Amino acid sequence: MSITKKQKEVLDYITSYTRKNGISPTQKEIKEHFNFKSFGSVQRYIKYLANAGFLESDWNARRGLKVVDETPAPSHTPDVTEVPLLGKVAAGIPIEAIEQADESIPVPSSMVQGSHHYFALKVKGDSMIEDGIFEDDLIVCRHQANASNGQTVVAVIEGEATVKRYKKHRSHIELIPANSTMEPILVDQTSGAFSIAGILVGLIRSYV
Repeated sequence: MSITKKQKEVLDYITSYTRKNGISPTQKEIKEHFNFKSFGSVQRYIKYLANAGFLESDWNARRGLKVVDETPAPSHTPDVTEVPLLGKVAAGIPIEAIEQADESIPVPSSMVQGSHHYFALKVKGDSMIEDGIFEDDLIVCRHQANASNGQTVVAVIEGEATVKRYKKHRSHIELIPANSTMEPILVDQTSGAFSIAGILVGLIRSYV
């Protein structure tokens, strides 16, 4: 199982710290070393490295990390590319602004072709379920400020992000949920409070 460059940096820090001090670093020390915004980011790195077989973790112990393999696989393969994981995006009512990334995830290179910039977001809510987009899915998006009718976009409304189908009318923009129980969001296209952050190009789902 491949790991990203950032995940390898975290693993290398844990390995180096353990060798130097005879004990593993705490989550607080990892958070401060990498300037992560939250302990959730630390825990996601630990979970991925544990699932990949490079760490053993005793969640009940303050210093419960143990490096299993100090020679991990390359940080990426030709079929995998890292993209920044920016935060959460609502698949219902907009709930959270896009945040600056403090971690990245590996995605198939087929999703990120060309010289465009890409990012990933974690979905919250259920307004896109009829398009097969569910809560906790990771969506991969190409950064761009425009879209064609029918495309699924990440729209930012008053600083908060939501994923919806895009439809432009003469007088307004319609952001359409893929859930027949929900109503579209209507936006004044001249409003400075609305923008497009990107369009959906892929989806990643974990079954564990």
